[in-house]
Amino acid sequence: MAGSKEIFCYELLAIGYWLKNFISKIFFNMIEKLKWIIEKYEELMAKSISPEVIADPKESIRINKEISNMQERYDLAKEYTTLWNQLEEAKEILNIESDEEMLEIAKEQKKESEEKLAEVEGKLKIALLPQDPNDDKNIFLEIRPAAWWDEAALFGAELLKMYLAFAQKKWWKPEIVEEQLTDIWGVKFVMVKISWDKVYSLMKFESGVHRVQRIPETESQWRVHTSTVTVAIMPEVDDVSIYIDPKDVTMDTYAASSSWWQNANKNQTWIRLHHIPTGIIVDIWDSKSQIKNKEKAFEVLKSRLYQIELDKQQKEQKELRWNQIGTWDRSEKIRTYNFPQDRITDHRIHKSWSNIPVILAGELDDVLNSLVVENQAMLLEKVEKSE
Repeated sequence: MAGSKEIFCYELLAIGYWLKNFISKIFFNMIEKLKWIIEKYEELMAKSISPEVIADPKESIRINKEISNMQERYDLAKEYTTLWNQLEEAKEILNIESDEEMLEIAKEQKKESEEKLAEVEGKLKIALLPQDPNDDKNIFLEIRPAAWWDEAALFGAELLKMYLAFAQKKWWKPEIVEEQLTDIWGVKFVMVKISWDKVYSLMKFESGVHRVQRIPETESQWRVHTSTVTVAIMPEVDDVSIYIDPKDVTMDTYAASSSWWQNANKNQTWIRLHHIPTGIIVDIWDSKSQIKNKEKAFEVLKSRLYQIELDKQQKEQKELRWNQIGTWDRSEKIRTYNFPQDRITDHRIHKSWSNIPVILAGELDDVLNSLVVENQAMLLEKVEKSE
């Protein structure tokens, strides 16, 4: 019996020793990771003011963008390491000091440092999550009506106003690239380019099928109809991200002031690109400059081709992509706008909001922030399981 107690005690000691080493290893890895972030950030800061970089606008933009992306992690890393050093100093004083006053000060410092460390560590866990490489990009937003055409087209116009109002509220730069309206001022198709820092990181959550339930203005029997609108969010890409072989693209020009076939003796500013391998057609005519329209058309074509590649990757993985809630299939119903009950429900996070008119006026912050938080929780769970 005594022997079994001794074995049990040795097992407890062994577990305690292993746990102590395990915790020490976690903290050591954390400190090493934060040290790398601090060194990398300071290295980039030094590069950004070097004559070589200042003389190269593209390189200067790239480095400053990287600095901006690292800013939050750097600030948290500095704060964490400062608190960690203060905690270690307090522990050391408690081990060697005998003066009562100094011990009280050290105990208070230890307690305060531990509390602040726990708070900063929570923020760091979020900041150090794997980043979606497209998060800092501009976007192209597309809206198309689907089921129940006229009502869907009208609701598509309301979604367009919502996104434009939200973009202006965030001080982003929205620009309608292509717009086709119905006879009753609904949206047949619209494409908007939205530019600013990290637009994709928020707006990517809007990609999918938006369902509206309400009584259409044309309904004489006061019956509630269900219609759907598809929203696609595509990151803007550059030539490095995706290459378009000139041989694969045909370009036609038409007069933007009339129907595309009536172009005799008029300025040929309407650009139509046809990507032969995929069958994608892009029409741009909003500018009076053919050169600007051509540039925009190729930007749109690149983004659509890039989106096709992202969709392929998603299907191959057969699981949730990093930084995505749901399958992100464009046919997936992500949200329902129920007007009779004044309720908007996001089906990915099973959360609802009231006051539809206010949200459609551009007050999307609460909706999108809820999706961001849920997405971060999902990522944290996945990271913790893999560790």
